[in-house]
Amino acid sequence: VIGHRTFGWTFVGSDTDATALAAARAIVQANGLGKAIELRAQKAPAILDGLLRKGESFALSVCNPPFHHSPGEAQAGSRRKWTNLGYVQRGKPALNFGGHGGELWCEGGEVAFVRRMIDESAAIPASCVWFTTLVSRSSSLPSILSALKQVPVRDHRVIPMAQGQKQSRIVAWTFLDEGQRA
Repeated sequence: VIGHRTFGWTFVGSDTDATALAAARAIVQANGLGKAIELRAQKAPAILDGLLRKGESFALSVCNPPFHHSPGEAQAGSRRKWTNLGYVQRGKPALNFGGHGGELWCEGGEVAFVRRMIDESAAIPASCVWFTTLVSRSSSLPSILSALKQVPVRDHRVIPMAQGQKQSRIVAWTFLDEGQRA
């Protein structure tokens, strides 16, 4: 919404979860952005594979991957965060963030997800100027950077981010040289 209203950008959004797509569709419709934001269903475990139409290209892809390996790991992370904040929970532990299922976890966690995204991006290198993803854990970086060395990227960046006490980063890569990017 902000990208279109502020800069006139157009978007294609995708998700594997029908409920998430329905919520996104409601937001798009409520803001009158049906011509600016197209939503597409993707079939898990694919991320980019089969998503784009023939001849489509984009300036940027933005991804917020599932960070956890399992539902239990997501719950344990929430309990740890609440405990560190000094919050005493009563009854069943609650997540300290929204989301469910494939939004929060996948087999192999964020490393496996991002490695799959890198492999899929290598199959469509000219379709996007910059592929990007959020990476929550600094311990994931060595495996992700190793995966980038295994495909013909021309450039990659790690962009640090901080929100309060939370430290994360964006990993960005491109298969295009400077002239192609311009």
